[in-house]
Amino acid sequence: MSGIITRALSAIGLERRSVPGPDGWPVPLSASPVTPTTAQGVSAVYACVQAIAETVASLPLILFERSGDDRTRASGHPLYRVLHDQFNPELTALEGREYLQACVLLRGNAFARIEWDMAGQVKALWPISPDAMQVRRAPSGGLLYEYSDAAGKLHRLLAHEVLHLRHRLGDDGILGVSPIAAARGVVELAQAEADHGVNTFRNGAKLLGVLKFPGKLKPEQRTAIGNSWSSQHGGGANAGRTAILEEGVDFQSVSMTLEDSEWIAARQFSVEEVARLFRVPPTVIGDLRHGNYSNSVEMARQFVTQTLRRHLVMW
Repeated sequence: MSGIITRALSAIGLERRSVPGPDGWPVPLSASPVTPTTAQGVSAVYACVQAIAETVASLPLILFERSGDDRTRASGHPLYRVLHDQFNPELTALEGREYLQACVLLRGNAFARIEWDMAGQVKALWPISPDAMQVRRAPSGGLLYEYSDAAGKLHRLLAHEVLHLRHRLGDDGILGVSPIAAARGVVELAQAEADHGVNTFRNGAKLLGVLKFPGKLKPEQRTAIGNSWSSQHGGGANAGRTAILEEGVDFQSVSMTLEDSEWIAARQFSVEEVARLFRVPPTVIGDLRHGNYSNSVEMARQFVTQTLRRHLVMW
């Protein structure tokens, strides 16, 4: 059915659009709290993105000129300065490449508008947020790029006017898919574990339980007693306070401890899971539980050959 609709639209001159959603991802996914912003609240995600983006950006990107079998630095070429020194008057090359690389990792795509001089040479690259960019395929088969600036003005660019970097290509053949979009359940679990720990310690790391009353309570009584109990015994400031119960009220603990739920072990495993998504050795992001001198050196080498290589070749 989708193929019939696509052919019908093409027949009347309409394009097939591939539009990044609110999170910059090309495919409609189930509703989830995971976004590029919230995902970075997971320290392992932030560390992986930081390790890759900062390393790729800090490596010198040098333009060479080939002469026979030899090559020399093309330091006099206008593009040399753009890639090596200054992206545009507002961004250094390091800042621009770091931002675009982080967009690739978090959103699957990175865009930069190419600015040309009168001689037809590239004189600047202007990064564009993937959230603002729409990519469509024209009937002729070429890609067209549309985005709105801060003033709300719509800009349309052709493919040769945009630097488009992609993570692994999606099924639409246009946009890339980020690791956190492809396996968002891993990030969701890490977020849930962090929230569980925050809420536990916010409640004074005390066990939750049930207040048992001998009689039936009215709705307003339930609300008043619940608010009173929370105000007196909830939060870290109230940890260790003695509860005073009246008129046959009994408190019964029903929750698991952090040890019972293996929360600490789960948190450690989430670091490994996130590192696996980005193909970053755990020692690179500060997880030294299984690290020693010999395997840390080897994992640093693997970080270059197995993690950075793909992104460097992309650039």
